[in-house]
Amino acid sequence: MDPPTGPSLGPYDYDLLVIGGGSGGLAVANEAAGLRRKVLILDLVAPSPRGTERGDLNMDSIRKFLQQASLLGKAIQDSQKYGWRLTEKASHGWSELVEAVQEQVKTRSMEVKRELKSCGVFYLGARGELVGPHTVEATDVNGKTRRLTAETVVIATGDRPQYLGVPGDREHCLTSEDLLSLLHPPGRTLVVGGSAEGLECAGFLCGLGLPVAVMLQPDLLPGFDRKTAQKIENHIVSGVDFLYHCSLTKVLSESATTPQVVSRLRVATISQEGQTKQEDFDTVLLTIGRKAFTSDIGLERVGVQCSQSTGRILVNESDQTSVDHIYAIGSVQHGRPSTTGLSVHVGTLLARRLYGGDGILCDYTNVPTVVLTPLEYAACGLSEEKANLTFGEDSVEVYHSYYWPLEWALPARNKNSCYVKVICHIPDHDRVVGVHVMVPNAGDILQGFVAAMKCGLTKRQLDATVGIHPGSAQVLSSLTQTQRMSEALLMRGNC
Repeated sequence: MDPPTGPSLGPYDYDLLVIGGGSGGLAVANEAAGLRRKVLILDLVAPSPRGTERGDLNMDSIRKFLQQASLLGKAIQDSQKYGWRLTEKASHGWSELVEAVQEQVKTRSMEVKRELKSCGVFYLGARGELVGPHTVEATDVNGKTRRLTAETVVIATGDRPQYLGVPGDREHCLTSEDLLSLLHPPGRTLVVGGSAEGLECAGFLCGLGLPVAVMLQPDLLPGFDRKTAQKIENHIVSGVDFLYHCSLTKVLSESATTPQVVSRLRVATISQEGQTKQEDFDTVLLTIGRKAFTSDIGLERVGVQCSQSTGRILVNESDQTSVDHIYAIGSVQHGRPSTTGLSVHVGTLLARRLYGGDGILCDYTNVPTVVLTPLEYAACGLSEEKANLTFGEDSVEVYHSYYWPLEWALPARNKNSCYVKVICHIPDHDRVVGVHVMVPNAGDILQGFVAAMKCGLTKRQLDATVGIHPGSAQVLSSLTQTQRMSEALLMRGNC
């Protein structure tokens, strides 16, 4: 394996060497190269246990494609109320969706490599391992190795889906990364885990008309606002079976799997009371969380400290590890939120601090996130539970409202599905410390409010904002009902 060659700007082969080619790694590399530094990315990601190759198109983009596939099916149903006449019954072609997404993954992979080259970033499809101070061993797909040196190293290896460790999970279960490798529709599917990833997959499959069950293992949308999470469950419960208070213990295959034949899976579960049960599914999808990919890259050898509980890398406010010339960004960081947008932002700021003379640190508060369920949920800031814990319930006011998007009126969709919540810290001039939006296109709606929150948005300023009519976001500028008022009405029996 011959690495890229070229003049070094110092005693090392490279100014910056990035291990991992995810969104954060690409961002820090591109920004550093733009600041005239010699940069190398080492990125060789092993396929999943099912053999699925991981492409350069991040999973967030694929999640959006899957959500859109589901939404289009609902739009076809609604279209008849808007006067559209369908000449034939609409049906979904799984293979067409898979082919289109896989083609997009390949296209994006080529675009990424072109962009890196145009920016002056060197790229090697090789696994990187720290073997000494400022020294990384690169191993290509053929096992050929070469040692390279760099003044600064950035760890951006991302994370991987977790497995339960029960018999048959790696042999017979899929993760979200494997779903679109299926040549056939997944059929009756058991989604194990109530994470955002799990609910997104469940909503997508349900939207395609496939039978879906979700086993909450352990909770629904852990880390998100509990009351809003419950509303997400209530919205999709009509098409999805939820299995409560039970755990997966074993997965067995009843027949050999071929691309043409779906193997039936026998799933064994146990309830909290110790009762066992077996049930058949076509597909079992594991969405129980993700684990940072920090093993086997030499962190212990060079003294980079990780959390014993999570395996993620300990960093300071500058994203610097316990070794001064090694940094970590993205989902490998311990105790920090993890989103694609945040990883890109962190990588860009890090390169500017290292090589651009800037001192701006990333603000890890008010990081927005979105759950791409059929009815989208976006959030920024504190959940209601976290706000009460931080400030005390008497210091927190929660404004909320259900509403009906105008485009839902003609097809007569459920009036009480869409929901918004604004959480305010009363002693601080009713400063907005949390916004939760459960509406179509929630992520796009929330983006502007994220900027306002970074500027110290208060409820008074929110009320003084002119709403855009007709539009969904205007509901956030006219909130008058508080949760205390709603709960008082319920206690009096008037609501």
